[in-house]
Amino acid sequence: MKIVVLDGYTLNPGDNPWTEVEKLGDTTVYDRTPADKILERAKDAEVVLTNKTPLTRETFDKLPQLKFVGVLATGYNVVDTDAARAKGIPVSNVPIYGTDSVAEYVFALVTNHFRRPVYHAELVRKGGWQKSGEFSFWETPLAELSGKTIGIVGFGRIGRRVGEIAAAFKMNVLAYDVYHGNPPSYAFEWAEIDALAAKSDVVTLHCNQTPENTGMVNKALISRMKPTALFVNTARGGLVNEADLAEALNAGKIAAAAIDVVSTEPIRDDNPLLGAPNAMITPHIAWAAKEARIRLMQTTAENIRAYQSGSPINVVNAAK
Repeated sequence: MKIVVLDGYTLNPGDNPWTEVEKLGDTTVYDRTPADKILERAKDAEVVLTNKTPLTRETFDKLPQLKFVGVLATGYNVVDTDAARAKGIPVSNVPIYGTDSVAEYVFALVTNHFRRPVYHAELVRKGGWQKSGEFSFWETPLAELSGKTIGIVGFGRIGRRVGEIAAAFKMNVLAYDVYHGNPPSYAFEWAEIDALAAKSDVVTLHCNQTPENTGMVNKALISRMKPTALFVNTARGGLVNEADLAEALNAGKIAAAAIDVVSTEPIRDDNPLLGAPNAMITPHIAWAAKEARIRLMQTTAENIRAYQSGSPINVVNAAK
């Protein structure tokens, strides 16, 4: 069986070998694949693994050997799953691997905003503490998380883990989701999204991007947020109208934004958030802790083994 990995670099930049996948077939790994090379590289493959390299209906029409697609992520919008289903090709993702990685990263962003350790460490390096003459020196307001309210938009695995950590910090937890499911063990309240935005000191996104919610964080929703609020996005860049968010930051309508994802990645030079004040932008790394990437690799191998056995798992395009 021939396995082709179209864009393997982010999963394994050198510290997370493909050994378990390589045991399952003749494996070729490309760090990156431009659109005009997809057909050439995948033409003889029975299994194709992709992270962000798109697989369209036209691509499926031209790959008659292809029998299985593994997505090296949870999100699978880069694959035309309907076209794959029409050809009898199961598409499997990795639904559980980054829960702790992303949730922990959210609180790295949140605690950095409220306590400002990085900012003050840099001040010390520049001589600010020495010049102050004070035994305890700070330049920005410092605040506790205890008693503050966090609003979590998308209350699935990651959102609930964020809520669990927030509860440990003694924060009040509000949650919005289309699907409620069983409540978690810690105290929280369901809220409609407008009320959540209005009541929260931190608003954090943990939902999938769909046609219905694309651009949902827009001028109208932001206008409901507190002027002291922190907005966090580690989910999908397309959930945010970036021009509206930049305008709000420029006008001081919210205090700050901590953003790990943007609408086009890598970020474009003309993204309005690059010039906005109090916008911390990191390069899509919330998911990327080594432990999470190892889990992702292990589950990818399990997905291929399940396909080989005739009973694929984690299939996202099963017959409706």
